[in-house]
Amino acid sequence: MHIHILGICGTFMGGLAALAREAGHKVTGCDAGVYPPMSDQLRALGIDLIEGFGADQIALQPDMFVIGNMVSRARLPDGTPKFPLMEAILDAGLPYTSGPQWLAEHVLQGRHVLAVAGTHGKTTTTSMLAWILENAGQQPGFLIGGVPLNFGLSARLGAAQRPVPASTPLGATPLFVIEADEYDTAFFDKRSKFVHYRPRTAVLNNLEFDHADIFDDLAAIERQFHHLVRTVPPSGRVVTNGLEESLARVLHTGCWSEVTSFGAAVSDFYAVGDPQAFDVMHQGRRVARVEWSLTGVHNQLNALAAITAAHHVGVPPEQAASALATFQNVKRRMELRGTVGGVAVYDDFAHHPTALRTTLDGLRRSLGSSARILAVFEPRSNTMKLGAMKSQLPWALEPADLAFCHTAGLDWDAAKALAPLGVGPGQRAQTAADIDTLVAQVAQSARPGDHVVCMSNGGFGGIHAKLLQALATVR
Repeated sequence: MHIHILGICGTFMGGLAALAREAGHKVTGCDAGVYPPMSDQLRALGIDLIEGFGADQIALQPDMFVIGNMVSRARLPDGTPKFPLMEAILDAGLPYTSGPQWLAEHVLQGRHVLAVAGTHGKTTTTSMLAWILENAGQQPGFLIGGVPLNFGLSARLGAAQRPVPASTPLGATPLFVIEADEYDTAFFDKRSKFVHYRPRTAVLNNLEFDHADIFDDLAAIERQFHHLVRTVPPSGRVVTNGLEESLARVLHTGCWSEVTSFGAAVSDFYAVGDPQAFDVMHQGRRVARVEWSLTGVHNQLNALAAITAAHHVGVPPEQAASALATFQNVKRRMELRGTVGGVAVYDDFAHHPTALRTTLDGLRRSLGSSARILAVFEPRSNTMKLGAMKSQLPWALEPADLAFCHTAGLDWDAAKALAPLGVGPGQRAQTAADIDTLVAQVAQSARPGDHVVCMSNGGFGGIHAKLLQALATVR
């Protein structure tokens, strides 16, 4: 089969392209701004990429056009289509489908799918779970919205049959771990992506309001999570965070599968001890111990979620904990980009206020009170750009000693939102409308022993390299 992917350089669609190519399909694709690293990864797989969405691409005559959710029926100011290729596909009556639908029909069918959903920690928890199963000899397939350092790639098909079958009716079914996003599927399918995946093991990691561009309120997202729960079979398992009231409401709406909880002291699985070294308890009994390099309560909960999910497919908690001891995290999750003049610069994907807070809390816990933390962030997600969560920013940044906000593209006053911290030169928070000014502010404020955390779900204008260069200049 020849598929042509519209929006191929996105993390999900790029992973789908890699899986399709590995499965023997011919894959081509297009995107606006075809750029590394995804463009390099795809070309290395022999996938031809086209810049833009020109209508002339219908001449490729693929068997199926696979449409990414960034494609729409939008019009430019002059009235012409933003995505002329999509208009041509519709006019010609050519076959098209969404990425999640194609994945469900051509990759996930016949596999035991372990899907990890949640507002925060999806990529990290999915990576942990895949690594646990890999260490258990199961050779799982996976599709992850990031690059786990243990694997060095974001997607693979995995074994066609489970190498270590479990003693259950479906124990030989191959395993596939997928990051299950609640964002909408496509312009023609407004359901959350994850309803297509039909998991036998569904992890509900946490649930807060997010994606204000497509959801009106938290109840709307809870409804989508309940749609996911509805797809889990009776012999399946829902793994849920026992600390989350929102998830309790989701399950109270109806659940037809076994439920195993984690996190709370009354949950089936819970932790005792510091996030970097803790005992794993199962129904009051110590069953494993995790000692690793990751920090933060959020990662402790992510670990419990992964251990609990792996338990459903026959991996003992002790074996799962042993695998986590060698887990190397994911690119852009507190990734140290360099140290200059005693100042360490990190890259982190955090963009929701809760994610900002938990990231900074984890670093503060590991450093103690003596070291300074400088938080550098940009409100880049659609939700943050809308200002839906601006009132939470002072709380989110509280663990940091200094905060620096990139304000380009915002329709709301970041300085006003950060006022409780004190805004301006010499105060706790500063704002800047361009990257160069932001870099200068941070470089002038930093001193040896500081830890600078750059937080964004985008490229952040290459701030990491610019900051390291600026620090070398002022030192």
